[in-house]
Amino acid sequence: MSGSNCITVASYNMHKAVGLDGRRDPHRVLKVLQEIDADIVALQEADKRMGGRGSTVPHELIDSHGLYTPVHLGVRHRRPLEKARKHAERLLNVNTRNIGWHGNAILVKRHIGVIDCAVLNLPTLEPRGAVMAELLVGDKPLRIVGMHLDLSGLWRRRQMRRILETIAARPQKMPTVLMGDTNEWRTEAGCLREIEPEFHLAPTGPSFHARHPVAALDRIIVHRDLTIEAAGVHMSHVARRASDHLPIWARLVA
Repeated sequence: MSGSNCITVASYNMHKAVGLDGRRDPHRVLKVLQEIDADIVALQEADKRMGGRGSTVPHELIDSHGLYTPVHLGVRHRRPLEKARKHAERLLNVNTRNIGWHGNAILVKRHIGVIDCAVLNLPTLEPRGAVMAELLVGDKPLRIVGMHLDLSGLWRRRQMRRILETIAARPQKMPTVLMGDTNEWRTEAGCLREIEPEFHLAPTGPSFHARHPVAALDRIIVHRDLTIEAAGVHMSHVARRASDHLPIWARLVA
């Protein structure tokens, strides 16, 4: 996918940038991402849940950090007091818009091109969604889906089916990676049964809870056209404090 046909992807439920110490610290989240140094990152809980649902990592901070560019999804949640928000943004010279869709966002390094992107409305009882980006890595296309699935097992299976149906209906076929917080405790049951036979799981390991990880809720699901060269959980000192989830990563070869 590049000169070496190798790319690193990562998924991180960043818990709205609130760490285990109860502090919201977007700088700490960016430090974790810098440590992982993945080419593509799927984020969950990247936006605030209430009010205007603005990004928990300010756009200006992402821009000044320089490592990643958010995939612009072209959607915005309906927000109260929209005129007042715009006035405050002009006055304070900040951007409070959301970075993702229902908290799901995709970040890419600056050498990666964006062919197309979309948001996926998932069947659910509570606000849930997924995001999709069709990317150009070197001269090869790659589709990324970022997701955060329901707490209910029944709804998780319905959501996974919707995601797979959406992928199958896309006009251009390309290798695909699904990443995110599946909320699925079981490896060979529940919504993960839906991925066979076209996809397989990267062996990342337990990522929740960050203080004592025992559950592999966060998953990287890889199309069989791609080879998983290595995978794991990022367990640095900063990562263990920055969120209640640890980030996961996989190195893939086309």
